Amino acid sequence: MSNVPVELKYTKEHEWIREKSATSFQIGITDFAQAALGDIVYIQLPKVGESVRAGAVCGEVESTKSVSEIYSPVTGKITSVNPELDKAPELINQDPYGSGWIAEIDVTEVPTDLLTSAEYENLTA
Repeated sequence: MSNVPVELKYTKEHEWIREKSATSFQIGITDFAQAALGDIVYIQLPKVGESVRAGAVCGEVESTKSVSEIYSPVTGKITSVNPELDKAPELINQDPYGSGWIAEIDVTEVPTDLLTSAEYENLTA
């Protein structure tokens, strides 16, 4: 069973979202996703200042098994990315909900179709 923190919201595409403020959210990929990918060796991060749309591709993760797209769970503008992932993409494997976060986004709208931890667990069971 993968780790699914209750304070986060999730997408069906295996991204998570953490509210930092009313208009700022941190995103990453779930424990389930990183386990399915295997050892992560490279990540293509979104660019700071880039506009992203909920459900649209905003990056890419490469592992020893495959390449997987990262979908933005929210619509808004990238305000920061995790600089540690350039040097150590394996942080996503080691701590997907902590030091393996991917980006922060100032939102223009929050989607209403995000999943609770229980809903996400049911999806991945």
